[in-house]
Amino acid sequence: MATVTNHRPSPTVSGTPGGGTRKRSKWLQFNWIGGGLSWVWLFIVMLPIYWIVITSFKTQDTYFITNPLAPPSDFSFANYKTVIESDVARYFINSVIVTAGAVIPAVLISFMAAYAIVRGAGSRVLKLMNGVFVMGLAIPLQAVIIPVYLIIIRLQMYDTLAAIIMPSIAFAIPLSVLVLSNFIRDVPKELFESMRMDGATEWGTLWRLAFPLTRPALVTVTIYNALGIWNGFLLPLVLTQSPDNRTIPLALADFSGQFGVNVPAIAASVTLTTLPIVILYAVGRRQLLSGLTAGFSK
Repeated sequence: MATVTNHRPSPTVSGTPGGGTRKRSKWLQFNWIGGGLSWVWLFIVMLPIYWIVITSFKTQDTYFITNPLAPPSDFSFANYKTVIESDVARYFINSVIVTAGAVIPAVLISFMAAYAIVRGAGSRVLKLMNGVFVMGLAIPLQAVIIPVYLIIIRLQMYDTLAAIIMPSIAFAIPLSVLVLSNFIRDVPKELFESMRMDGATEWGTLWRLAFPLTRPALVTVTIYNALGIWNGFLLPLVLTQSPDNRTIPLALADFSGQFGVNVPAIAASVTLTTLPIVILYAVGRRQLLSGLTAGFSK
């Protein structure tokens, strides 16, 4: 008489005993280390900003007799009044004109070029143009500043705001084309085919389909180029001469020499001129990061 024995499956343990727990604890420990290093880095970054802000509210006399990192006992706005009375508003307007005049054309040209490169992937001419844009990323501004200076002189544009705008557009296009073209490649081809079946032209597809879908990338390259052009120092230094055409970074260099050792006045000027950029980055930082990660996803 055959007997039937019930065999219960023994519990299986994947890996070594306690291996999963050990791995989880290891990753948890790694995250704690990463979080601690992030707070250290945040402290390092915020310390100069804190010093500049509190110094701008100190007087020149109290700055040299108090702790540099200690907040002022009596907040003084005399430094900001001095900065405003020193014609900084004109330099601020020049920076706005240069930044807007360079960023808007650069983004529009880069967007149309990126669309043409993606849609005409089989064209040798467009493939060659894409290679030219990629090569532009390897050319630093410092290496070609003398040829740029000579070209501006030949065009009789020296000591004008246009002399700063034109090279800024040229150096902003390569990276913008790279980001936008990679972003447009992520758009499903079926959407372009459906637009063609509906009778839309390439121009209509560009502005009614590609433009709304690539808005995060457009915001990304706009903010990135605006930060670089606003903080640009070399082009205004070489291509302008008169005080009327100075931008904020160049004016700050002269401003520091004008006031000598008046460190609080210099700190107040830095605070006022960097405030718009800080606000712009705070508003668009999510779009900036999402656009960069999406653009380089492949």
